[in-house]
Amino acid sequence: QLLAIGKGLKIFRMANAPETPLSWDGDHLDKVHEHLDEPVATPQTNAAGEAPDDGPEEQEVRSQERGRDDRPWVDGSMKWLRIRLPQQSSGPVAELRDVLQRSGFTLETTSREWYLAGTIQVLNFLARHHKLLMTDNDAFFTHNLSHSLRNVDLAKAKCDASEENDGFRFAIGIDPEGKSPKVIQEALSSGRMFFYTDQGPRLITPELMESIRNAQRRITGESKRDVDLDLNLKIGYADLASADAIAEELQAAFAPPETWSKRSSAIRNLSKLQPAPIREELSKMLRIYQQVGVAWLWHIHNHSLGGLLADEMGLGKTVQALAFMEALRQHRPEDGPCLVVCPASLVENWRREARRFTPSLKVLAHHGQNRFTAQEYLQRFDLVITSYGTLSRDIAAFTAVAWGAAICDEGQNIKNARAQAAKAVKQLVAKGRYILTGTPVENSLEDLRSLFGFLMPGYLPKPEERIQAEERKWHDDRLLQMAAPYILRRSKVAVAPELPAKIEQIVYCDFEDNQKKIYDEILESTRQEIFEMEMGGATQARIQMAAFNQLLRLRQICADPRILDPKMEEADSAKLQAFLELVEESKDAGHRMLVFSTFVTALQLLKTALEDRDVPYCYLDGSTKDRQGVCDTFNSTPTIPVMLMSLKAGGTGLNLTGADTVIHFDPWWNPAAEAQATDRAHRIGQTRTVTSIKLIAAGTIEERVMELQKSKSEMLRKLLTESDSVSSGLSLDVIKDLLRKD
Repeated sequence: QLLAIGKGLKIFRMANAPETPLSWDGDHLDKVHEHLDEPVATPQTNAAGEAPDDGPEEQEVRSQERGRDDRPWVDGSMKWLRIRLPQQSSGPVAELRDVLQRSGFTLETTSREWYLAGTIQVLNFLARHHKLLMTDNDAFFTHNLSHSLRNVDLAKAKCDASEENDGFRFAIGIDPEGKSPKVIQEALSSGRMFFYTDQGPRLITPELMESIRNAQRRITGESKRDVDLDLNLKIGYADLASADAIAEELQAAFAPPETWSKRSSAIRNLSKLQPAPIREELSKMLRIYQQVGVAWLWHIHNHSLGGLLADEMGLGKTVQALAFMEALRQHRPEDGPCLVVCPASLVENWRREARRFTPSLKVLAHHGQNRFTAQEYLQRFDLVITSYGTLSRDIAAFTAVAWGAAICDEGQNIKNARAQAAKAVKQLVAKGRYILTGTPVENSLEDLRSLFGFLMPGYLPKPEERIQAEERKWHDDRLLQMAAPYILRRSKVAVAPELPAKIEQIVYCDFEDNQKKIYDEILESTRQEIFEMEMGGATQARIQMAAFNQLLRLRQICADPRILDPKMEEADSAKLQAFLELVEESKDAGHRMLVFSTFVTALQLLKTALEDRDVPYCYLDGSTKDRQGVCDTFNSTPTIPVMLMSLKAGGTGLNLTGADTVIHFDPWWNPAAEAQATDRAHRIGQTRTVTSIKLIAAGTIEERVMELQKSKSEMLRKLLTESDSVSSGLSLDVIKDLLRKD
């Protein structure tokens, strides 16, 4: 009542310092209010002056409070503490005994109890050693002490954010719970590990200070900085997801601006993504996880960020990217045209996939000879597809265009920052930058830095030099934490409920100049030979035989031109380049593949390519004697990622469920035989989704047969059987159709 009357007035003084009036902090009078809740020390008595009998509940509590010998027993109030330790003298108990000796406690030897007096001393002890008491030793607090400390709580972290120009201010500190932050600084400066709020004292534990220190180090990138409770840092939009994660780990009070939440929440929680404006017809073709992937790309694009879509091979990264780009051109045409940069072997595949899934897009495959490089020409298209090599050669033309989105497919091609491809893509001017890869990117930090050097230039810090191993690990961990929000990777296991048991995919490979030249020469000579035979009155059987021989040569060129011309280079084989991309992506992601070819010579060339790259493999062709032994070795050796097999050797009876990916290097034309090959992996005992990939040389006889396969499968089977079995009923028109030029 007296304090209520004198509230706010400087009329109260301590007896030992009468010249200095006590100060008020709101309703709190310094050095007075902290003692008002102390329990009355004198026992209660009845009218006769005797202590009343305890009821059953009180007796049970007192019994518990007197008999705790298996863990530390603590009694007292905010003014004093007494602690009794268990008999054991090792581990956390021994550590607590040492702390009591160093913290001003005195030991009463007869009762084995340690005493401490003084409010500051008690609260400081509880703050500094809360974990040692409560977690490490599971101390028992008496009812008396628990009641006295009912308004005492642990201080908590707090984060604040405010928008500022092209970013935000972000602060990490201790929650003052309505008081001025200066109260906390003054308490710490005076040696007090607690401060007062209107609700009661708040204990500042070492664990809280350490967590704030670590959080401030992470957000600043300064691994050795100390706690600064006044820290208020400017951060960019790309840092919001990391800042959100820090606030969450701190369990901090944090209410960011709405603009902050709109940018960051969906990046960290995919369930909060808003659907992308995908065309309804296309949306129905996408699986749920693919719709999420498109929404993720759409979200980060709208917030001027970059992203790395790293789904496992076979999950449809291409169609997700196409759906995203179509949405951009339909709903944000002002952003500019889209650009896809990919390996040369995949340019044609991208063009065909765009024609299949997004026919409304006006697409240019900027590759090969006779290409136009004028800026005005490139800007006429919705989507331009080019190779890494062509981009480097025509870099002036590509940097003259302001791209709405630039996408690097098979991102491992730019993981070396010193490579020409990486240097070229980083020169592009684009509103949004994205990478597609099926290869895990977190394994090499240097690779990750190079990829993000394209995605979000300047976001990831440069590597620190001349630092200790422990500090190096700290910087490496921070880099991974910063990159994580902008990498979306789904595994086949994670999305298994949405997948069929077998995924079938066609990859179209476009010839480079040398391979195209030799193919066109043989194609033209074949057409000329058939024409001359027809004009000369040759029988249909002779024409069939000649056609078969020439068709075989054309198929060999499609597989690898070195089968006919050993002087040609490895780089001249479009399929080999596509195959090597698939091998790298597959093995880095932990997949294992079966590779089938009708040509043993092609398999030998694949062997050489794998050996040159130190890729382990198993091999099986018609000359292999112990076929089952080879299969057993492959199935039982997870470190062997590739199994090469010929058509004849791969017949029935083989079980190769150690693989989950099947590559048809050259098509077998007979759908039943092709399915049988895939079933070497996809059969009883296989627990994973099997991905079957056909490599098809674009614009060649291989594609002609693909077109005819459904309607004339029996005819095709006869066509590609041994020449003496070719049906005399094969029409000349069909042969000409197979050999036609587009």
